[in-house]
Amino acid sequence: MTPNSRQIFSLPVIVAALGYFVDIYDLVLFSIVRVPSLKALGFSGQELISNGVFLLNMQMAGMLVGGILWGILGDRKGRLTIMFVSIFIYSLANLANSLATSLPAYAALRFIAGIGLAGELGAGITLVSEILHKSIRGYGTMLVASVGVSGAILANLVASTFDWRTAFVIGGVLGLLLLVTRIRVAESGMFKAMDDRTGVRRGNFLALFTDWQRFRRYLNSIVIGIPIWFVVGVLITFSPEFALSLGISGAVSAGNAVMFCYLGLIFGDFSSGFLSQLLKSRKKAIGLSMLLTVAGIGLYFLQGGQSPAFFYGVCCLLGFAGGYWAIFVTVAAEQFGTNLRATVATTVPNFVRGMVVPITIAFQFGRNYLGLEASALAVGAVCLVAAFLALAGLEETFHKDLDYFEEFL
Repeated sequence: MTPNSRQIFSLPVIVAALGYFVDIYDLVLFSIVRVPSLKALGFSGQELISNGVFLLNMQMAGMLVGGILWGILGDRKGRLTIMFVSIFIYSLANLANSLATSLPAYAALRFIAGIGLAGELGAGITLVSEILHKSIRGYGTMLVASVGVSGAILANLVASTFDWRTAFVIGGVLGLLLLVTRIRVAESGMFKAMDDRTGVRRGNFLALFTDWQRFRRYLNSIVIGIPIWFVVGVLITFSPEFALSLGISGAVSAGNAVMFCYLGLIFGDFSSGFLSQLLKSRKKAIGLSMLLTVAGIGLYFLQGGQSPAFFYGVCCLLGFAGGYWAIFVTVAAEQFGTNLRATVATTVPNFVRGMVVPITIAFQFGRNYLGLEASALAVGAVCLVAAFLALAGLEETFHKDLDYFEEFL
């Protein structure tokens, strides 16, 4: 194994992967415990969907706020500082979430947990991108994603074994344990070099909107990831309702749908990362993944009358197709200079996650007029067309040297 290749398994990469593992555990856990937790609070029927959407939107709104906050601080205070503080806030919120006895308290804690979770992936990908040589960056982010999304499997196992309150406690404890592993991790050399220089403006979030070319890069970086969260936020989260509408021959649980989707994501993240290295192109790997997403959505709605096992197989395929998540965040990080990189890499995935709010609102609105399936298809089509157009507008960044600054007033 060469010195460069050994870096792929260095402590910063492993710690970033574990941080994403905890991040995914919590994100998926709510989708799994949505129904039992709301039933425990006294809700039933259509309230399980409407209140579930409300809680999901509160969590995603928190991630949107946290993404901006941690992104700016990541460029000003350092990648590691954000990785520490964000996971600490998330851990405390999850421990408190286990004590929630009302919908307002549940929603407030989901919002706070969302803020905490928002810093993990962006800071981790930024750190990994800056410490690894450009020839192996894709392998590093591939490892982060592959380990990270396996947190969904643990979430399903925990939720199926323990009460939903205990599941939130376990998530909080995992986060606190993760803090211990980060003590020996060193800060990015690129950030430290920037920190030693004077006159370099850092973490200027508004600078992303004051120059058209910079804004276009930023917007395109966000839009290419939206299909992933359309699939997770609509087709997987509400899989029991879709299974009933599609005439699946048996009961389908959201927990199993999420588990199989994220099982596919593990292999999808690994495959897309490896493919980007093989093709020496981030764009080609993402484009192939999006084409597979189109095929997976088509199969999802054409499977009427199949068994739950077949349904879960389609969920796994959709997860595999959406496994370009880490590559998409890597592309966003590679589009911008060191003084804006954490801001972009942290806000971009959280804006995509935050897009679940308008996506689910549009889905709910369309459901009243078009029906469950047609509404989902219409919203999904808009997301995919926009993503393909955005991908076409991005530059290829595989061979790009990241040691540079963005210039702005």
